[in-house]
Amino acid sequence: MRRILAAAAAATVLTAALAAPAAAVAHHGGKDAVQRRIDRLTTQDGLAGAVVSVRERNGRSTTWTSGTAERGTGRPMVGADAHFRAASVTKAVIGAQVMRLAAEGRIDLNRRAEHYLPGALDGRAITVAQLLRHTSGLPEYFDLVDWTKPATPADHLKLAMTREPVGEPGQKWSYSNTNYLVAGMIIEKVTGRDFREVTREGVLRGLRGTYWPKPGELDIRGEHAHTYGVNPVDPDAGEADVTRLPGHAFGAGGGLVATPADLNRFWQAIPRSTLNTMLAGRVPATEPKNSRYGLGLYTYPLSCGPALMHDGGLPGVRVLSGRDRAGRAATVYVTGTPKDDRHIFAAFDAALCGR
Repeated sequence: MRRILAAAAAATVLTAALAAPAAAVAHHGGKDAVQRRIDRLTTQDGLAGAVVSVRERNGRSTTWTSGTAERGTGRPMVGADAHFRAASVTKAVIGAQVMRLAAEGRIDLNRRAEHYLPGALDGRAITVAQLLRHTSGLPEYFDLVDWTKPATPADHLKLAMTREPVGEPGQKWSYSNTNYLVAGMIIEKVTGRDFREVTREGVLRGLRGTYWPKPGELDIRGEHAHTYGVNPVDPDAGEADVTRLPGHAFGAGGGLVATPADLNRFWQAIPRSTLNTMLAGRVPATEPKNSRYGLGLYTYPLSCGPALMHDGGLPGVRVLSGRDRAGRAATVYVTGTPKDDRHIFAAFDAALCGR
């Protein structure tokens, strides 16, 4: 593995990035490019609410909102400090935490995952890096789960292993939540602690609006918008209010609850050398189109250059979050499921590329 900053240096950068930001500016209307694009999401696309938050390198933040926080109430959409389910943006957090443990010499990215979890992967020669890069060949477990019943990550992994591999290790990119399920298990094995606790004290330290749901916790804490989609527990019911979900069960692949402001701080706090390692060995990804995937993040081409980012989706929420190479960070999410992603990506482009 390439050399990256030690944990102490990373903590110093994190502290600086989380210093008190300059005064935020909020936009709830207007005709600027970002506002037009999120208004299109809540009018033309019929989504309930949308929010975009941008954080400059100097800490100055700007937020745009559109739509409502709860259908039928007229309550305005919540802003950058309100909570929402970060979905697969969680994977960037897990990736960054693995990088930190690798810097400490506790994880070797090029070592087989079964070195840390003997027998868990049926002897498949899958490296830690291949897990993080989605080139392991591990099949998806998410659609096999009975979300009404409690289960452990090991239980979910056993479900995945009942399926045939989608390829040989290193053969091709194939997105699978199982990869980050296993990555979370490796974090726990090498630290002796729950991956949630490790990330709270590690790459999430100082992000006060970000938390991992507790077992059985269905609600979102604090200020938040309602979300609307198809409930995995009752898919035949059609679109419904799906704000209450078993977030703890989504685990290392998608269980984090955060705020747009916190996610922007998270991206800016990752040391540049760590980003370089996460970007090394990127492979072409089929979704989003034209993207490439590294160790826990995508590069995605925008009108002003590549974004370093991750996207996510759960029933009732779609999110894009990341930064440009210069350090400007942006997060956009909507409380619904877009029919296609063109308009939410256009909002993300306007947020990161507008000056």
